[in-house]
Amino acid sequence: MEVQRTLVKSPPELWAELSDVEALTRHLAAFGEITITRVEPETTVAWEGERASGTVELAASGWGTKVTLTAEPNAAPAPAPAPEPEPEAEPPPRRRWLRFWQRDEVVPEPEPPPAAPEPEPQPDPEAVLSKVLDDLGQAHHRPFQR
Repeated sequence: MEVQRTLVKSPPELWAELSDVEALTRHLAAFGEITITRVEPETTVAWEGERASGTVELAASGWGTKVTLTAEPNAAPAPAPAPEPEPEAEPPPRRRWLRFWQRDEVVPEPEPPPAAPEPEPQPDPEAVLSKVLDDLGQAHHRPFQR
């Protein structure tokens, strides 16, 4: 998945934001903990997260900086198949006869096995990357304000 946009910010300003692990983790939090795997100064940052990996590329472009974000979701581990319950053994004939006479007793049903926790849904990479570009394009301070 690739998203690109030209932002009206200088390359050094964007580089300072995107080459810092903590800032990049803040922007890409939907993909889990982020680590930077490769850096080409002032142009490219390759990153890996728990749920995806990708790159950030910067290029000067006229009145701003062209920012290209890519992300590839990591393959989700296949859930382990649930063990099938063992069939109950038929009681011996004498017990069946006793069970007939003891019908009035309420036999508690065995509790079902606890359900496996639902895996977290995978975030939509395109939506996450678009939000990152929206956040990067916004002004973080107001000039000429006291």
